[in-house]
Amino acid sequence: MKKVGLLGGTFNPPHIGHLMMANEVLHALDLDEVRFMPNAIPPHKFAPHDASDVERLEMVRRAISPYPYFSVESYEVDKGGVSYSYKTLSAMCIREPNVKFYFIIGGDMIDSLHTWYCIDELVKLVQFVGVKRPGTEATTEYPILMVEAPQIDLSSTLLRERLATGGTVTFLLPEAVETFIREEGLYGTRTVPSGD
Repeated sequence: MKKVGLLGGTFNPPHIGHLMMANEVLHALDLDEVRFMPNAIPPHKFAPHDASDVERLEMVRRAISPYPYFSVESYEVDKGGVSYSYKTLSAMCIREPNVKFYFIIGGDMIDSLHTWYCIDELVKLVQFVGVKRPGTEATTEYPILMVEAPQIDLSSTLLRERLATGGTVTFLLPEAVETFIREEGLYGTRTVPSGD
């Protein structure tokens, strides 16, 4: 069976922490590929200058473009509405019966697994893979395969704040993603003419 990692999130914006996590799991578990799966954000949750579903998909495409073993899974964005992991993965398991899915989550999600919709059924569908994050316990009674990886205390929230206030995001965002953000004026940025 093909071994496919799934890394879900808002990716608002995608950053090097996401790429590191996916890469560490890919190599630790000898996966065939890792798919980045942005979830749909309801229109009423949009903040001013926020990225749309289409823009978040494009940022993920740009972030992963140098890496042939990464791809974009647009299932949840295409479907729209509230995304429940159980419903998404049930549909994907039916769509691709010859794939074993490894659902990659960070420490903060591990701590809250017991609150997930249909979690008892979900853990039978896929193999959960956990990666610790700074400031999380990363403990659960559910079966989860932990992968040791370098930890980086980085969030999309911090990056949006940095971008909005003109702070540096160098080495934190893939260069292609930062370029797209500035070209589109996302998160309160404006394009700075070259040479300034």
